[in-house]
Amino acid sequence: MEESSQGSFVTTINEDYEAICWGCGLNLVLPSYAPVFKCGWCGAITNQNPVRPETKSFGLRRFRDRCFVVILAVFMLFVICGGIWAAYPVLFSISLACGIFHSVTTACLAISTLSTFILVAFKCAGKPKNILYGTHPGVGNGALNNYTFCNYCSKPKSPRTHHCRTCGMCVLDMDHHCPFIGNCVGAGNHKHFIAFLISAVTSTIYAAVMCVYSLIHILPPMENGAAYASDVAHVAHGNSLSILRVVKNIFLTYIANAVFISVRSLVLVYLFVASVSVAVGLSVLLWQQLSYIYEGKTYLSHLSSQGTEEDGEKSCRNLLTFFGCPHSIERHLPTIRNLRKRHKT
Repeated sequence: MEESSQGSFVTTINEDYEAICWGCGLNLVLPSYAPVFKCGWCGAITNQNPVRPETKSFGLRRFRDRCFVVILAVFMLFVICGGIWAAYPVLFSISLACGIFHSVTTACLAISTLSTFILVAFKCAGKPKNILYGTHPGVGNGALNNYTFCNYCSKPKSPRTHHCRTCGMCVLDMDHHCPFIGNCVGAGNHKHFIAFLISAVTSTIYAAVMCVYSLIHILPPMENGAAYASDVAHVAHGNSLSILRVVKNIFLTYIANAVFISVRSLVLVYLFVASVSVAVGLSVLLWQQLSYIYEGKTYLSHLSSQGTEEDGEKSCRNLLTFFGCPHSIERHLPTIRNLRKRHKT
């Protein structure tokens, strides 16, 4: 209470603000209006001013995902069928054992890649479990710690659960939404996604090697074989200029003989370029995924932790736990954090 210059008194009154926690249903008394607050009983986080983005393009995004899935499926079938048509007559002409070996290898890789693709594309990415909320007697102390409320699904959302506007659902341990599989990558299909990447990278590398191996046997021989042998000899001695000269001579020779190259050879060249390109891209994605798993994070949690001091425990145990390896192996694996502490001491 303060006295003004005119002799009157001015009284400051702090009005408390009441809000209802969505988690336990208790009336909370706040010192002032807060758009976001955390309940002291159940630990749920309430956002009183939720921002709801536009969802008008939901159907367009789903249609885009379906197109990507069809394109990827057609490409995989083209690589398998085109490779069999173009390469395997050449491999069987070399020897029967060679043809049978590569046929079995191709069948195993094709089945592995297609089956993991179907699993990751059509299996549920991870549905959060239903939990009780909204009633004080039923919600215990700290039962909804750091939970938020999803205004789209109208149910609680755990800290590692995110709502995907493309799929129209909340996904547990969501890593990202992949348009090429038309599905999210989460707790329910993350292992299948890693298996698909490993199988796809192995298959594309194998396809590229088989294309080169077949091209060597069916492309027309190069002219000036003596000059080519001389350049190869210089390459063997580590001359970098000779390496560029050999590549240049091979390229120009086959361009000059392009008229004599068969359709089978053109298909093999295209399959080689496509396989190498896909293998490089998927290898980078696989390395990124394994790095996040090694850090104990997902892609979304990695983005949310940028600019903060949050640092997960980098350990091979995270990889073993992710792939379901026995705990007896995990005890013998040191963590990066422990190694740093030992180094400092």
